Amino acid sequence: MSTSTDIRLYWPEWLPGWLSAHNGCYADRDQRMQLAIELARLNIESSTGGPFGALIFDIDRHTIIAAGINRVVPCQASIAHAEIMAITAAQQQLGSFSLAAPGVPRCELVTSCQPCAMCFGAIPWSGIRHLACGARDTDALAIGFDEGPRHPQWITELEKRGISVETDICRPQAAAVLQQYANSHGPIYNAGESGT
Repeated sequence: MSTSTDIRLYWPEWLPGWLSAHNGCYADRDQRMQLAIELARLNIESSTGGPFGALIFDIDRHTIIAAGINRVVPCQASIAHAEIMAITAAQQQLGSFSLAAPGVPRCELVTSCQPCAMCFGAIPWSGIRHLACGARDTDALAIGFDEGPRHPQWITELEKRGISVETDICRPQAAAVLQQYANSHGPIYNAGESGT
């Protein structure tokens, strides 16, 4: 048994430089989604994780607060999905476990694919106010990912909690990145399967 007192989730070396190069204002919805899709693509091309990217934006300023990419395999952590990584990075950067806390900017989660069951479960507790999705869960399922048993009325459930939702933003481009990953024979990691 390990006696370590740390849980380690870490970024690839290229991500801080990418963030530094993208410190502008992104008022256009499609432009924000294209950035999340770019993260997913770079993660594949750099062999640093799975085909998913996410960003937390300040809704009012349209600036990036934090980024997330899928790091399940490199970090040996099934929770290291892009959305969870972006939410956690934003909370730590802003110094609050809730992105709805007083003094914290209103936050939007932009993700290259609709959230899986786990990420959907984290969204209401995170404090984000808006969710924007690119590819559909069916696009991820089509290449072999198991998205889990998400509530069938998931959008309505988020809206009941004050979280607005947009889907299918730049879906063809986001789905193409998933297909790129499948074509590159990237690992399809699902719960209950043996690790790679």
